[in-house]
Amino acid sequence: MAFMARDQATPAEDEYLQTIYWLEEAGLPVTGANVARALHVSAPTVHEMAGRLEDDGYITRNDDRSLAFTEQGREHAARVVSRHRLIERFLTDILGIPWDEVHEEAERIEHAMSPVLEERMLAAIGDAKTCPHGHPIEAGKREPGVPLADVEEGARVRILRFENEAEDLLHYLKDAGLHPGLEGSVASSDDDEVTVESNGDRHVITHSVAETVSVAADPSPPPRTALPEQLVLAKERYGR
Repeated sequence: MAFMARDQATPAEDEYLQTIYWLEEAGLPVTGANVARALHVSAPTVHEMAGRLEDDGYITRNDDRSLAFTEQGREHAARVVSRHRLIERFLTDILGIPWDEVHEEAERIEHAMSPVLEERMLAAIGDAKTCPHGHPIEAGKREPGVPLADVEEGARVRILRFENEAEDLLHYLKDAGLHPGLEGSVASSDDDEVTVESNGDRHVITHSVAETVSVAADPSPPPRTALPEQLVLAKERYGR
C-alpha cells in the first residue's frame, strides 16, 4: 500500500520524517533550523531535502518557514517511527542488547524490515508499549511529562522517557543509573546538577541533561517543553 504520492520514501527521507515527527511529538517548533540542529546538518541541506519531501507529498512548507505534515505524510512518518521503536524494544528485550546501544542499530534495520518480520517482532515483545527509552510504539499514546530540570527538590518522580536518543547521551544516562520507569525523589536541583534518589541510590546528571529527561512528578511544575537547543546536545555539553 502506498502512503504517499511516491510509492516508497528513501532512507534519507525517512530519517527527516522521523525527525519532524519527533519535534512535533515533543511539542517543539517544526522548523528547518530545528531539523538541522537535530540531524547535525546544514540549513541548506535541510532546505534541499524539505523541497524533496514537499514534492513527494510528505510535507508542506508554510509562509513562516515552519514545516507541516500532509495527512498521508504524518501517517507514513508514524509508521516509520513505530517500526523503529518496535525494533529497539525487540533488540533489548529479546536479543539482550543494552538499551543505550539499540537506537543506531534500529536505524540500520528499519529500512529493510518486511511486514512478516514486523509481525513476528510484535508478537515477541508481548504487551510492551514503549521503546526502551520510553517513547510510545503506537502513535498517539505519549504520556504527558515535564522536564526533570523543572521539578522542585523533594518531589516524587517517575521517569517517563529520554527525549534525546543520541547514543552517547544514552550512554551517559545509563552510566548515571537512570532508566524509564525509575521512581524516586529529587534530592537536589540547581543550575549545575540534578540528583534523583531511588532506593538509597543517588543518580546525578547535569542540569542540561535533566532538560532532556521527561518525568511524571508530584508535585508537578507547570507544563513546559525543553528548548530545542537543550534537546539536541553536543557531547561536550554534558560529558564529565
